[in-house]
Amino acid sequence: QVQLVESGGGLVQAGGSLRLSCAASGRSFSTYAMGWFRQAPGKEREFVAAISWSGLSTYYTDSVKGRFTVSRDNAKNMVYLQMNSLKPEDTAVYYCAAAVHGSTRSPQSEYDYWGQGTQVTVSS
Repeated sequence: QVQLVESGGGLVQAGGSLRLSCAASGRSFSTYAMGWFRQAPGKEREFVAAISWSGLSTYYTDSVKGRFTVSRDNAKNMVYLQMNSLKPEDTAVYYCAAAVHGSTRSPQSEYDYWGQGTQVTVSS
């Protein structure tokens, strides 16, 4: 069983930055692909970014490329999402997720464990 706890959300002005963190329990964390997803009010949850178990491979949705950076520290069981140049359309609840047998290109259905989410609000 893996537990994921996100933190770092908040209210920020457009153009600002936030760093989300995801703390994971479990001894096999370093073998899992990890992803970040978000869900805006009235919209379906969507993929944001993913990182391979080694950290050597990353993948982003087009709307965040060049602005967001996903990283991980397997020694600390942590995954991060650095978000720069934030826009009002980035406002959403952000979730981290773990894919036991997945990769950076795995669809949502292949993620096995999910956190509770952290709210990110970007004001214009």
